[in-house]
Amino acid sequence: METAFTKLVGVEHPIVQTGMGWVAGPRLVSGAAGAGALGILASATMTMDQLRSAVREVKSRTGGGTPFGVNLRADAGDAAERAQLIIDEGVRVASFALAPSQELIGRLKDAGVVVIPSVGARRHAEKVAAWGADAVIVQGGEGGGHTGDVATTVLLPQVVDAVDIPVVAAGGFSDGRGLVAALSYGAAGIAMGTRFLLTSDSTVPDAVKAEYLKATVRDVTVTTAVDGLPHRMLRSELVESLERAGRAGALLRAVRHAAGFKRLSGLTWAQMVRDGLAMKHGKDLSWSQVLLAANTPMLLKASMVEGRTDLGVMASGQVAGVIDDLPSCAELVSRVMAEAHSVLRHLEQLHLDRPHSLGTLPPPG
Repeated sequence: METAFTKLVGVEHPIVQTGMGWVAGPRLVSGAAGAGALGILASATMTMDQLRSAVREVKSRTGGGTPFGVNLRADAGDAAERAQLIIDEGVRVASFALAPSQELIGRLKDAGVVVIPSVGARRHAEKVAAWGADAVIVQGGEGGGHTGDVATTVLLPQVVDAVDIPVVAAGGFSDGRGLVAALSYGAAGIAMGTRFLLTSDSTVPDAVKAEYLKATVRDVTVTTAVDGLPHRMLRSELVESLERAGRAGALLRAVRHAAGFKRLSGLTWAQMVRDGLAMKHGKDLSWSQVLLAANTPMLLKASMVEGRTDLGVMASGQVAGVIDDLPSCAELVSRVMAEAHSVLRHLEQLHLDRPHSLGTLPPPG
């Protein structure tokens, strides 16, 4: 299925595996890329050396010529150095969870890297498009991790109407019906996080995957208790205890996790303060919220790497409540595309049977 997105990045299918911290490592990204989707490495939880090694491992696993991407933190103190690394390594796509600067977009584009920021509002899409972004991933409130409160079905058409670059829809997608729905809104593809987390190629521990599989849609909640910002995740005893904790307890926990992340990342306290200032810039965040943000990487690591659901949080889209299996990436992508083509054939047949009542279907993409 060819769309503006597949032509832009050179993949076979209009599907993106998102860059999830501690989850989107070389094995998952290689599985997604090998299946014809765009796999994206999550670099925020990697050191520079780990990122370089991960990029080279994906190349080795996929034969070297398969397109994939790296997700970068635009507000990180070493964002420019990480951008240079992916330029030097010949990575096809740079994705961003926050809007990168116009200068950084230009630098990447000049080197032939496709720049795809993620956005959660129409105005953000308009801004990065004006700065030269090649495409955007727009995530509605159903999506996992940090999220907004506007549903994908409302946000997506707003963004499609506002920009003239390919738009990839995220938030609530897991199958071929969702892909066709996104295409009907004018998107050029879909991005999935939770659905790829729940594959056999994902390195998330089996006990953690089991928690996702048994969750219903009502077991996925949005809380500000982790880092002071709306964060969608599975409801658990830990989440409830965080919500009950007072400010003093939350700050003490945040300081402890900040120290742990400092050891893990190799950052100095000065670098962490600089990143905190970048995070605070342009946002209505208190210093308490900035400090609480240190909770996120360590609490996610506890569950996604160490399997400690009692000590960690489990970021999740609402779609976890309708997922009940663990296919390989190849099986998942093949299934999604088969379902999408089946739905399109069904719609075409309805049109042929009743052309005057249904009108003319727009072409996919």
